[in-house]
Amino acid sequence: MFDAFHLARAQFGFTVAFHIIFPAFSIGLASYLMVLEGLWLRTGRQVYLDLFRYWIKIFSIAFAMGVVSGLVMSYQFGTNWSQYADKAGPVIGPVMAYEVLTAFFLEAGFLGVMLFGMERVGRGLHFFATCMVAGGTLLSAFWILSVNSWMQTPAGFGIGPDGRMFPTDYWQVIFNPSVFVRVPHMVLASYLVVAFIVSGVAAWHLLRGHATPAVRTMFSMAMWMAAIVAPIQIGMGDLHGLNTLEHQPMKVAAMEGSWEPSGADGAPLILFGLPNMSGERTDYKIEIPHASSLILTHSWNGRVPGLKEVPPEDRPYAPLVFWTFRIMVGLGFLMFGLGVFSLFTRWRGTLHENRWLHRAALIMAPAPLVALLCGWMTTEVGRQPYTVYGVLRTADSISPIALPGVATSFAVFAVVYFVVFGAGVLVILRLMAKPPVPGETGINEDQPTRTAGIHPGLPGDVPTNSGEVSPLPAE
Repeated sequence: MFDAFHLARAQFGFTVAFHIIFPAFSIGLASYLMVLEGLWLRTGRQVYLDLFRYWIKIFSIAFAMGVVSGLVMSYQFGTNWSQYADKAGPVIGPVMAYEVLTAFFLEAGFLGVMLFGMERVGRGLHFFATCMVAGGTLLSAFWILSVNSWMQTPAGFGIGPDGRMFPTDYWQVIFNPSVFVRVPHMVLASYLVVAFIVSGVAAWHLLRGHATPAVRTMFSMAMWMAAIVAPIQIGMGDLHGLNTLEHQPMKVAAMEGSWEPSGADGAPLILFGLPNMSGERTDYKIEIPHASSLILTHSWNGRVPGLKEVPPEDRPYAPLVFWTFRIMVGLGFLMFGLGVFSLFTRWRGTLHENRWLHRAALIMAPAPLVALLCGWMTTEVGRQPYTVYGVLRTADSISPIALPGVATSFAVFAVVYFVVFGAGVLVILRLMAKPPVPGETGINEDQPTRTAGIHPGLPGDVPTNSGEVSPLPAE
């Protein structure tokens, strides 16, 4: 049965799960829009402008939903988690303020120009605004992940006699021991989210026979991104695991389903199993000898920690951490495999004709979002029972609030979230269901911008017999 504490945790998990999807999509999509506009300005190809106008409509909705969900989430620091805000606020408060002042204001300041200024400002200024929005999303990700990384690997602080934390070195607070692996890991995840969603949308239209130059171009670009980023992300995940082993060994033990610390023979990799918290063991194990030691320590007989090294009350909930980690890793390798498959079809010259590739891309479109959610659950549940790892327990972070209050707010959140965000996602899907067309109009624009002749001598728009502008296909 849920008490106020566990229901407050569930509510925060619910709101964060909704929130994390939209900023991740916005971060990657803002960079994609920046690339598209840059390519349009450089080459004059109408196809890049069409794709820019097509995806900026989707970006505007995803960005708005990310802002709204983020505001709701932050309010919970004062409602359900006031003790955490009181004790850790002197450290994390200024960092979160930096995010608003340097990143959110940067995005907000140039967002209007990016969305509505194509016909109102010069091309150079509009591209600058797009770059600022893209840079702002990355800077925002850095600050938020800096706060989260500090909660995982706290540094540069002290604790006063009243139990409140205070900063002693803000460089150490911001650039804490795990920020340099968490930030690139999240940014790469955002790029994979966009690569696979864009490829899934393009694959949908290719399967429906809409092999227009714009559809072919965005499928090609997305598959390049998937093929390049997926292996880099796997390598970054390995660095992330090494950092976690050093600073949060019990999280690694839960991820591995390891109860006893490994001995001289090294630790096996448990591919599948059922961690048993009460029995302090993992049942029905399928193992690969020495593989866990090799992956985590890069040594055949390296030491891997076990959950029994700490008391039961200090252990994370291993079953959830164990399985979310495996889902994330499994999907990561599937994404890598799809990227390799796309390179093979590109080499064979069948990238836009291979229907098996298109079906796989369509099926895999939501895979990075699932992997992202599973990775977040692995990270956050694996930190338990602490809010600030090793310093402040989650049970000591909750507000003195009764169960009916938490239950009422959770129920309201659930209804509103499913209605509002369900409607938003439905609008996005309806936009994606329509293929980009030549002369695509942007937001609040009645007449498309034509690019014929703006770059004399460069390959770009070719006038057809009908007087329309026909883009050359870009592979």
